[in-house]
Amino acid sequence: MIDLYTWTTPNGRKASIMLEEVGIPYETHAVDIGKDEQFKPEFLKISPNNRIPAIVDRDNNFSLMESGAILLYLAEKTGKLLPTDKLKRFRVTEWLMWQMGGIGPMLGQVHHFVKYNKGKAPYAEERYLKEAQRLYGVLDKQLKDNEYMAGDYSVADIATWPWISRYDWQTIDLNQYPNVKRWYVAVANRPAVQKGYHIPKKVQEIPMP
Repeated sequence: MIDLYTWTTPNGRKASIMLEEVGIPYETHAVDIGKDEQFKPEFLKISPNNRIPAIVDRDNNFSLMESGAILLYLAEKTGKLLPTDKLKRFRVTEWLMWQMGGIGPMLGQVHHFVKYNKGKAPYAEERYLKEAQRLYGVLDKQLKDNEYMAGDYSVADIATWPWISRYDWQTIDLNQYPNVKRWYVAVANRPAVQKGYHIPKKVQEIPMP
């Protein structure tokens, strides 16, 4: 049994989708970041960086923060969604790190400046929109010859998809990235994604292009 501490953000949805995909029983604990619940002392004990998601594995009382680390831990625990072949494993890790270092931080800045604070910082809007478009281009090129990001469906796809699900926040037209669009729809139609997307609560239907 896994205790999942999460909220309705792309990073939070990574963990709930992963748990649904690997089939581990879990109990959800909503951490409403709009009410600053991530700063509560009891949450900081398991997530010192005061960010969701975080998990506690009841099998060994091991707590873990950071969404990428959580995906890798659950993959290791279950033997799923991470190749055993060394080189294939590094390929998946490569694209997981690409998401953690690029897609997440950069698209997050687009949300901050373009969706929530439009007009306040034109330079920042231009900078991060251009970077978002570049990253979408990188992903589109990768998916031209690959069904999924690193070959088979893996933690790299689970990490990236929730951020792409906010393409409308990023003013992105998925029709301009046909390979991303094909991949996005395929992942969105997975039962585990459809269930995990609505953890800890349903906000809206999964956006579909």
